[in-house]
Amino acid sequence: MYDNHYGLTGRPFQLTPDPAFWFDTATHRKAMAYLGYGLSQGEGFIVITGDPGTGKTTLLGHLMQTIDADRLNVIRMVTTQVEADDLLRLVAAGLDVDHHGLTKAQLLSEIERGLHNVARSGRRTLLVIDEAQSLPVGSIEELRMLSNFQAGGYALLQIFLLGQPEFRQRLHGSDRLEQLRQRVIAMHHLDPMGVEEVGPYLEHRLGVVGWTGSPSFGMDAVEALHRWSGGIPRRLNQLASRVLLFGAIEGIDSFGARDIEQVIDDLDGDGLGTTQIAPRVEAAPVAEATPVVDADPLPMTPPPPPMPPRPIHLSVVEPDGWSIPGEVPSGAAPVREDTAALTARIAALEERLEEQDAALRRVLTLLVDWVEGDQRRPDLASMRAAG
Repeated sequence: MYDNHYGLTGRPFQLTPDPAFWFDTATHRKAMAYLGYGLSQGEGFIVITGDPGTGKTTLLGHLMQTIDADRLNVIRMVTTQVEADDLLRLVAAGLDVDHHGLTKAQLLSEIERGLHNVARSGRRTLLVIDEAQSLPVGSIEELRMLSNFQAGGYALLQIFLLGQPEFRQRLHGSDRLEQLRQRVIAMHHLDPMGVEEVGPYLEHRLGVVGWTGSPSFGMDAVEALHRWSGGIPRRLNQLASRVLLFGAIEGIDSFGARDIEQVIDDLDGDGLGTTQIAPRVEAAPVAEATPVVDADPLPMTPPPPPMPPRPIHLSVVEPDGWSIPGEVPSGAAPVREDTAALTARIAALEERLEEQDAALRRVLTLLVDWVEGDQRRPDLASMRAAG
């Protein structure tokens, strides 16, 4: 509907990844540089991660358009919970190897033979796995074993892994994947777009489908689009598509922040909003304690920073008198002090608190130096002298 209203030849903000709409943001440009570097190396693993909707699949599609099929045989798969045996059979199918009824040993042998056949044709094999966060650890480890295949000292298989942030965490959090981590030659995380990239992004996608200047977006509208989408391309497409539909219905050719907010209200009402305010949790009070510097053993992690001095709260007990809050013995009258005496007392207390704070900082500095140093016991002579 809105494409006809604005004279467009297609839908500029469709949610389906389409490399024809590739937009070179700073983070995607860096990712392409890593991928290009990886291809030039011809071995190891390249890992690209990003939150859902940041453009991993579009990045992959753009990469496929730049690859020379006469020099590179690409096996591409999108994984779910693919176990190791099924993963090997998918790789075999990508090499045109008959894998039916084969044992694992036979399957590995046939995969190696298939890789050699591709190499003899003058091409290298690139295995690209999207949604890699769904792979079990056993399957990821099987990929490392496949990367061992060589001919004449050159790797027969190179692997690109694309996944959500939890895949990066899995790589760093599993001892079983240590050997694979050592073979990762580049890793990049796709960041959301900055607000300064949203305007050019909108114009680029509109330009692909014949945009001639209508509709237009004011800076306040661009900021509203970025604020709701968080700079995530898919979220931005979702909102921009609804904005154009709203504009076609209302006859709007120039969008401002108010127009965007109306559409956002509709999306939030449909439960499609992303911003949720978590309930505020008050911090539990922390009790003061005197640090034990001679205890053995000392803590092996840096201690928390010292607490700031507690403020002194004053409470009025009579129109012409003040008292520092505290427990008053039963039957005793409130203590009355004139302003000068009270000021002196507060100054003395503040001075004492500053001295205690300085002493505590010296203790914590000694502890941190000891933990980060050569593990000798700290020299407490200066502290005892200061005390």
